Amino acid sequence: DEYQWKGPFYFIQGADPQFGLIKAWAVGDTKNGDDEWGEEIKLAEQAVQAINKLNPKPKFFVLCGDLIHGMPGTQWRENQERDLKNVLKNTDQDIPLVFVSGNHDIGNTPTRETIDNYCKNWGDDYFSFWVGGVFFLVLNSQLYFDSSRCPELKQAQDVWLNEQLAVAEKRQCKHIIVFQHIPLFLRKPDEDHDYFNFEKSVRQEIMEKFHKAGVKAVFCGHYHRNAGGSYRGLEMVVSSAIGCQLGEDTHGLRVVVVTDEKIVHRYYGLNELSSQGIEQKLLDMLAKQN
Repeated sequence: DEYQWKGPFYFIQGADPQFGLIKAWAVGDTKNGDDEWGEEIKLAEQAVQAINKLNPKPKFFVLCGDLIHGMPGTQWRENQERDLKNVLKNTDQDIPLVFVSGNHDIGNTPTRETIDNYCKNWGDDYFSFWVGGVFFLVLNSQLYFDSSRCPELKQAQDVWLNEQLAVAEKRQCKHIIVFQHIPLFLRKPDEDHDYFNFEKSVRQEIMEKFHKAGVKAVFCGHYHRNAGGSYRGLEMVVSSAIGCQLGEDTHGLRVVVVTDEKIVHRYYGLNELSSQGIEQKLLDMLAKQN
């Protein structure tokens, strides 16, 4: 049923609730300072409450990685995961949750073991799904960032991704949209490589693959600031965090409206979304039935 286009819809994208980072960042100890996350619990609760109030309901709520701050094997990790799950359990049961793995969820240099642990807790590290004629791909971006300790897993994702893009072409989907944690780039496709984007040759290969397949947009987190750009019709959307802000943005969520022709999105602060909901212009786009 979901292979068929049924008219405009929207979903909510969030990123980096990252339980533990606010304290760690404040004390300047991002390796061990994450022993408190009360502020993040409140922010995540506010995000869930804001989403639950929305009418019409979003088709799903996707969290683009760094669910918690504690790296694999660190002291507070299990407690952070437990507390995040307790908050997310309150999401309206008619709004499915989609999880994307971030570097803090599986490690900067993931292993088969860290990825297995993530999958036990949150579901597959890469998968695809359909909503109303639109094809969504969730990727494990860490495998493109540093797969040195599990090269066979990167290879498996590559093979799978090529198969999925072939499926999308055959089924003639309305749009293809990708979710991952690390952005391909922050503002310009040819910018220098650093911690917040992909290495240039890897980036070029993936951008070209996505462009050829007709991918419309890639939604990410990781940067804890809003950013974005485009490459040959492929839009790169970088959303700031639900949790710790590293720039001038406010804690927030992105509302993404999918219409027949295009994908329109806007980042809302949590206070704004809680008090006012979605602006009329976006609601009008949803009301237009094909």
